[in-house]
Amino acid sequence: MDNLLTTPLNRWHKDNKARMVPFAGWEMPVQYEGIIAEHKHTRAFASIFDISHMGEFIVSGEQAEQALSNILTHNLKTLSPGRCCYGFMLNENGGVLDDLIVYRLQGHKFMLVVNGACINSDFEWIREHLPGNVSITNVSFELAKIDLQGPKSIEILEKTIPGQWRSLTYFNFRQIEFNGYDLIVSRTGYTGELGYEFYLPWDRAETFWTLLLENAHVKPAGLGARDTLRLEAGLPLYGQDLDQHHTPVEAGYEFILKSKASYIGRDRINDVKEKLVPLKIPGRRSARHNDLVFYAGEKVGKVTSGSFAPSLGFCIALAYIPKDFADKNEYIIKGARAELKAEQTELPFYKQGTARIRLNG
Repeated sequence: MDNLLTTPLNRWHKDNKARMVPFAGWEMPVQYEGIIAEHKHTRAFASIFDISHMGEFIVSGEQAEQALSNILTHNLKTLSPGRCCYGFMLNENGGVLDDLIVYRLQGHKFMLVVNGACINSDFEWIREHLPGNVSITNVSFELAKIDLQGPKSIEILEKTIPGQWRSLTYFNFRQIEFNGYDLIVSRTGYTGELGYEFYLPWDRAETFWTLLLENAHVKPAGLGARDTLRLEAGLPLYGQDLDQHHTPVEAGYEFILKSKASYIGRDRINDVKEKLVPLKIPGRRSARHNDLVFYAGEKVGKVTSGSFAPSLGFCIALAYIPKDFADKNEYIIKGARAELKAEQTELPFYKQGTARIRLNG
């Protein structure tokens, strides 16, 4: 793993016996105590995740809103400073180049948070499509990102950074100064639970990480638990559930495509050939990425994500299936080792998540 990029917490992970794996060009912790234990701890208490492999771009200029509206699906006209929103960047065919969150830092200044594997390609695509009077700066290796996720997150945040945090609502953020450096605290996450994402200087990551760990409710969690948590919550993973060959509508995200701007790929987003279908699989043997899906003996689709769901006690999966077969109740998934019966269900798989909970105070 000599050629992999590393986060500012790489040494801490290794010193604390994390199992390290290659992920999106980075050396990342997949687990510490164990995936199921970390998953359950996040659902019951709170965990911290090193997400510093994600990319961040700063886009600014008087025409920044209009310029980004021509590139992204996000409805930026309704996005006021202190708020962020989720959406997509599409190619000319309506396929997803990346899914990303846009933060409006100031009136004409935005931060884009992109997937780690897409940093270089996203940056070039956006730069090529921006007018000369709008600037873009890649700050991916200046900002670390740490996620605190779980129902106890608010109590931990209040003890770590005293303040009126209960009034911060879902997909809102604050920019503050903490211990002499700039810190963004965002009520967002990728687990389905109440949580906060922190953006801070690269060289302050380990100090902040260890500060959070001083709370008895907090444990570190790796990418393995992050994957099972996000799948239970029905959240997509770029490169598996989202890709350049499928539109956001095919992935089930037509409900967030509210921008009226003429963004790249807009005229093709309703070209629906397949649909992303949620599946429930009895037992503990899970489907895997690229397993084939059959209906009435005919191959009709392919699994994009699959896992045992620790919070539910059975397996779950997402699969792209042609629209003419996407309304069936039952399918057969053929993997390398077994045939699995699968039943179509509804998202999210796990419905007790606290992500959107209203906090008193």
